[in-house]
Amino acid sequence: MGHSTKAEAALALHRFGMGPRPGSIAAIQSDPRGALMAEVDRPRAGAMAAAGLPSSTQAFRTVADANAERQARQIVVARAQKEAERQRTAAAPSMAEGTEQAANDMAARMAAEAVPDPGRPIYLNEAKARIDAALGAEIGFAERLVWFWSNHFCVSADKIQSMSGAYEREAIRPYVLGRFADMLQAAESHPAMLFYLDNAASMGPNSIAGINRTRGLNENLAREILELHTLGVRTGYTQDDVIHFANVLTGWTLLPAADNPEHGGEFTFNRRLHEPGPQRIMDKVYEDTGVEQGRSVLRDLAAHPSTAKHVATKLVRYFIADEPPPELVERLAKAFRDTSGDLKEVTKALVASPEAWALPCTKLKRPSEWVVSMVRSTGIAQVDAVRFTAGQGLLGEPLWRPPSPKGYADDEATWIDGMGRRLDVANNFAERVAGRIDPNYIMETVLASTMSGEVTQAVARAESRQQALALLFMAPEFQRR
Repeated sequence: MGHSTKAEAALALHRFGMGPRPGSIAAIQSDPRGALMAEVDRPRAGAMAAAGLPSSTQAFRTVADANAERQARQIVVARAQKEAERQRTAAAPSMAEGTEQAANDMAARMAAEAVPDPGRPIYLNEAKARIDAALGAEIGFAERLVWFWSNHFCVSADKIQSMSGAYEREAIRPYVLGRFADMLQAAESHPAMLFYLDNAASMGPNSIAGINRTRGLNENLAREILELHTLGVRTGYTQDDVIHFANVLTGWTLLPAADNPEHGGEFTFNRRLHEPGPQRIMDKVYEDTGVEQGRSVLRDLAAHPSTAKHVATKLVRYFIADEPPPELVERLAKAFRDTSGDLKEVTKALVASPEAWALPCTKLKRPSEWVVSMVRSTGIAQVDAVRFTAGQGLLGEPLWRPPSPKGYADDEATWIDGMGRRLDVANNFAERVAGRIDPNYIMETVLASTMSGEVTQAVARAESRQQALALLFMAPEFQRR
């Protein structure tokens, strides 16, 4: 992109933000770094208007209520169908075979039609709010931080669709520029995380419930906290530490919706599930203080030097380079340690680093980042959530549906094979907007002529607006940050 003020502004918007939109390069051209710092300092940075969106527990209860009503309707319809078939069979015995299954199938269809699943509309409304926030942001640095941390502490809509969007609003957004320890506590105790990683049903082997029900311990949450959320792999903890930590987390669960129509889905500590007694984790003994036992472990993990390095490495990889420069990682890790995990100060250290501005744009944008930057460049402020989420799925990054608790990868190797699908998406989008979007306007005004001469010539020689726009969206300067 060169070293002009326009190029530095474009770098700030691509590398740290959601991509340029009309007027954004000119708006920050005089001081791109200061503009990023100002966004970090803005009150409630990362917050999102959520009018009309339910809380995670409200969404959970809504879906549970619909499921219960659907089941009841299915039973009623099945009974009526069975009685009708019984009467017909009494008159014609040879027709009895297969009628019960047919009655149940019909009952299920009728129940589903009468009581549709509310989880899908809730998910789409959350998706639209998230997409609109990214499209409408002046720079989008805070939104990028939300996306990073939401992926770091990921849950999956494939398992808990109704809560996936509200989880991000409740456990991630309030803390992206706060204390890491606070976000860690919020994420690990959130009902969506407890459900996703199967901790809600985990029982200590010597707990009252474990003895009575002969059900066992689930290690998923404890393992992922240690391996993915805090210390990182191969950082000194053992399998015994995982087991002991899993014992500590027994009892961290959520209230069932069936018994609690007003509070179902909320976090609760159930001592009947909790493994009694002290637990030794990484050479420290944690006394059995109920829910506080787990919170104490999380506080210590948040303050561990390995957590500082793990978080710093992931931040640098996400924003700057697939191979994080060790000096920059250590600088951010030191800021993390020195400020007790103050993420605003860590973020500022990232923006202030020379590497953030000197290293070339080799990072391939993830599909979601590229699609948002493409739409932003046209000035479109709102999109259809159904179309948008379908596009993300096509590109291999369905919203809030990571392939594993590791979240989506932040390296080029994961995404480079999808460039052919990106071209299909770029062509499709260009076809829909070509009648009202001038590629020359985007080149000269939105991107402020920061594209290479080769791209400029290719766009100028395009046979149609659609082709010109698609070439622009597929340009290396647009794909990388």
